[in-house]
Amino acid sequence: MRTTIVLDAMGSDDRPKPELAAAVLSTQTDDIDLILVGDEQTLSSGLAAQPGDKSHIRIVHAPEAIDMTDHIQEARAKKQNTMQVGMDLVRKGEAQAFVTAGNTGMAMYFGTKIFGLMPGVIRPCLSTTFPVKGGKAVILDVGANAECRPEFLVQFGQMGQVYARIMLNRTNPTVGLLSNGEEEGKGNDLVREAGPLMRQQVPGFIGNIEGKEFFGGKVDVAVTDGFTGNVLMKSSEALGKLLFETLKEELMRSTRTKLGALLAKPAFDSVRKLIDPSEVGAAPLLGLDGLVFVGHGRSDAKAMVSAINQARIAIELNLLESLRKAITFTNTKESDS
Repeated sequence: MRTTIVLDAMGSDDRPKPELAAAVLSTQTDDIDLILVGDEQTLSSGLAAQPGDKSHIRIVHAPEAIDMTDHIQEARAKKQNTMQVGMDLVRKGEAQAFVTAGNTGMAMYFGTKIFGLMPGVIRPCLSTTFPVKGGKAVILDVGANAECRPEFLVQFGQMGQVYARIMLNRTNPTVGLLSNGEEEGKGNDLVREAGPLMRQQVPGFIGNIEGKEFFGGKVDVAVTDGFTGNVLMKSSEALGKLLFETLKEELMRSTRTKLGALLAKPAFDSVRKLIDPSEVGAAPLLGLDGLVFVGHGRSDAKAMVSAINQARIAIELNLLESLRKAITFTNTKESDS
């Protein structure tokens, strides 16, 4: 059975070029049908110029697009924007997930408006996976909620634990609270208040962790507020890129180092793939009662293909239902205690 995914064709900074290329590539290799949402004339002409089979791609007209600088007032005034039209298609059952490289805040706004929140969820959050020692780990929130309350972090931990179990195939995922020290009592008011609550309500919670423990692979899930998580994510990506580019420059300085680089090319390719954010492509907005994936605005075709693939995997593994059961179970357990 083929999976149907809606792709916001007017989300990325270079819209709609990456989206169009990714649509054709994704439908060639996987059992995916794609619905491209955007200006019909623009998308039709752009899609026609793409090589390959387009028989599994459909275009739905949405004349307006959300800009990265748009706030709620501007976005609400665009009644036929791609996010609203695309998410409506998922809500009506014409597709199983929505993918965009557009404005994160507006994706959360329209996602909450159109799908609503899962029963018991207070706030949705943006989750992504990071390369760490020994594999990958989940971190959330990475940008949806700059300001958080302790109870937000509790639910982020609950949802992150489910996400790691389903998407990373971890049997009993461990969860840590990102702080400036491992000891209880370290951190700001938010961390100090959230820690005891998480110990009571989050399966697999081990306490505070520092950044070095996260990258050292100590936990499967790291929980933080959206401001801290977003700074950590973007800084780590920039640092990884800087180190790789610097190493490349140094290896190209002489014949001897070039020879060494050639011999080590397989290892460098593995490292580049590990730190390349386009390998992940998009992060899910967990807590919405529908599947919404948000990618970088600067996403290229490769990143958009990865984003579509993330949505496909989440659909096939029934991530949404697993999250519903986890939150419902947690709330029931609390009310019974």
